Amino acid sequence: MNYPLYIAKRYLFSKSNKNAVNIISRIAIIAVILGAMALFIVLSGFSGLKEFALQFTNMFDSDLKVIPAKGKTLQLTEEQFIKIQKIEGIEAVSKTIEERIFIRYEGKNHIAFIKGVDENYSKVTPIDSLLLVGDWLVPNQNEVVIGFGISAKLSIPPRDYGKLIEVYVPKPGTGQINVLDPTSAFNSERVVASGIYEINDELNGKYLFSDIDFARNLLGLDSTKVSFLEFKLNPSAQEDKVKADISGIFPEEIIIKNRFQQNDALYKMLNSENLFTYLFVSLIAAIAIFNLAGTIIMIILEKRGNIKTLYFLGLTLKEIRKVFFYNGVLMTLIGVFIGLFLGSVLVLLEIQYGFVPITESLPYPVKFKLINLLIVFLTITLLGGLASKIASLRVSQRLLS
Repeated sequence: MNYPLYIAKRYLFSKSNKNAVNIISRIAIIAVILGAMALFIVLSGFSGLKEFALQFTNMFDSDLKVIPAKGKTLQLTEEQFIKIQKIEGIEAVSKTIEERIFIRYEGKNHIAFIKGVDENYSKVTPIDSLLLVGDWLVPNQNEVVIGFGISAKLSIPPRDYGKLIEVYVPKPGTGQINVLDPTSAFNSERVVASGIYEINDELNGKYLFSDIDFARNLLGLDSTKVSFLEFKLNPSAQEDKVKADISGIFPEEIIIKNRFQQNDALYKMLNSENLFTYLFVSLIAAIAIFNLAGTIIMIILEKRGNIKTLYFLGLTLKEIRKVFFYNGVLMTLIGVFIGLFLGSVLVLLEIQYGFVPITESLPYPVKFKLINLLIVFLTITLLGGLASKIASLRVSQRLLS
């Protein structure tokens, strides 16, 4: 029989003769409950914010993206493209052209990127579902889809054929610009905005989508040149194998990035903020939980007579210390389970009803994740165990004499 654990249970559920010890014991358990609940709610909130921040970016990015290792474009023959389409695991592949451009509309200017896409692009990313107004691109038309940021800055309405958007791109190898006729150094086209998309503030002001042939003509590229290849994979696809198969088709060196690698800076920032938030809240929880050490020390002092009795009955100093260590661990476990239960209830209520809003129409995003439950359980249990271990060391030979 584990006598230290049995005695610890008796001490936990029996009332002390001193009312102050009972009150402090309850406060210690409440501190553990609040610490566990706060840490779980914060982690759930950050998980929700992370998912919210990435959801639109993930809708814009492809599963895989082929980038030229050197230069701005890849040489892609029709034969190579057919081979790529036949690779197992690829659901759709799209050719894209991308370059920095200068936009002018009614005397207002803006620097952005043109992204020429083919008819498969909407199969690779659901960009057409993010249209705020208007329609997606029609092939072989001088039409573009612009972001809400570009539209707002330049006051561009959709489908205004009376006032066209001027798009400029520098001619390759132009050298010095003719001061008398600066436009001679640029290729230019006039287009109409067929639609306006909305993703996030950064992307809304960055991209102007066009048909790929329009972009090629504007940039002076032939039909074998592409800036990127973007892929949508089957759910069962083996990413590493698909990457190897794609690399084998190109004679030149290429770079293949998955969704995470395309946004590595954003992911690193979010993960760093998550770690900082976890450490900060854990520190606050640790301060609260270390009240447990003071509680156990008071219990030790209050049970001094019982400790001597246990020692004379044959328990060793180590076993007596275990009694109070187990007492603290049991208080921690009770607190952490209640805290996680209450925290889970609050998170699930927020998911269901959104009673904490960011705006009138947008509830605060939270995400219930089992990994957060495990992280909180381990963190609070380890902190409580450490506090209990430190406090149990107050049982010394001097106290037994």
